[in-house]
Amino acid sequence: MRAVRAAAAAVGVAFAAGAASVAAGRLASDAALKVTSGRPLPTEPRLTVHSTAAGRITLTRAFASQRPGTYGLTGAGAHAVVGSVVNGVPHAPDTVVRRLERVSNGTLEPGDKVWFTPNTHVGDPRTALGLDHTDVEVPGELGTLPAWFVPGARSTWVIAVHGLGGTREHPMNVMGFLHRHGFPVLDLAYRGDVGAPRPPDGLSHLGETEWRDVDAAIHHAVRFGAEKVVLHGWSTGATMALRAAVRSGLRDRVAGLVLDSPVLDWTATLRALATARRTPGALLPLAVRAAQGRTGLGGAAAVEPARFPVPALIFHGPDDVVAPWDASRRLAAHHPGRVTLSAVRQAPHAAMWNADPPHYEETLRRFLTPLM
Repeated sequence: MRAVRAAAAAVGVAFAAGAASVAAGRLASDAALKVTSGRPLPTEPRLTVHSTAAGRITLTRAFASQRPGTYGLTGAGAHAVVGSVVNGVPHAPDTVVRRLERVSNGTLEPGDKVWFTPNTHVGDPRTALGLDHTDVEVPGELGTLPAWFVPGARSTWVIAVHGLGGTREHPMNVMGFLHRHGFPVLDLAYRGDVGAPRPPDGLSHLGETEWRDVDAAIHHAVRFGAEKVVLHGWSTGATMALRAAVRSGLRDRVAGLVLDSPVLDWTATLRALATARRTPGALLPLAVRAAQGRTGLGGAAAVEPARFPVPALIFHGPDDVVAPWDASRRLAAHHPGRVTLSAVRQAPHAAMWNADPPHYEETLRRFLTPLM
């Protein structure tokens, strides 16, 4: 009897440990599967506002606060835009002074906690950019998908698809550029976004199911006059665009792809987000298995067809810790002449435009010119 009780106790301990491991894996997988739109990714550090002056803001010194380029700066109820680092002005050694371009919402006070964001605009195309637009409803697989449509003279539309943790405000970084060049722009909200249908399981599938909402946007664009479309996606939005270009019933209408920080290896992205939330290394394999079991995600690689479907431009760089750029380099090397990789350094995930807006837009212009 004593041996039986000992064996039963051992089985109970093993069962409890296994259950705890499963629960821990599910919790860790939430880092990528339950990202809240409009909230910073866990890889983005919180900074402190030390002071503000005319056209300047002083922030905690960190790698993030010293990045080159133009970024949104957001905190509780506030949004601002900061430009380059200002040199030659007095400041404490543990701080950085940057140009304060504008305060879009709220106020920034000493002691406020803020973080950098790729979004440099808030509101809608009219309030943020002065562009006339229409609020449209795209019929999707799960229900109506809200979108902004900014008209243009050309017959090739750009369908903009934000990514992980983003909102429709993110593509407004390039919307003014696209409008100046005559492209109609359809800026889509997809399943899980505010105002869009909720996915049945409440989880992000990192583009594996969400691409169907991009397919719905392609059908909407063609129905309303688009002869061709260019899909411009960020992060998981780029993954969605790539999959739609391969799988859509209207893939022959897709003229090109612009992929910014594409998530091409979901296991690497999940591990990165879970690690940023201080998940112990021993639990990372469990997080990957839990994510695969909860969402049905397949192998590590995203769609990599033997013949790439359309010309593509990838903006990506080595400082992206969320979607490592090695996958983008391999994709470009595997499809020379079809896929162009524009390497952007010192830029975090989905912020390739922010690091150097003029370079990004000129590279984009050269890519889009033959597709007009």
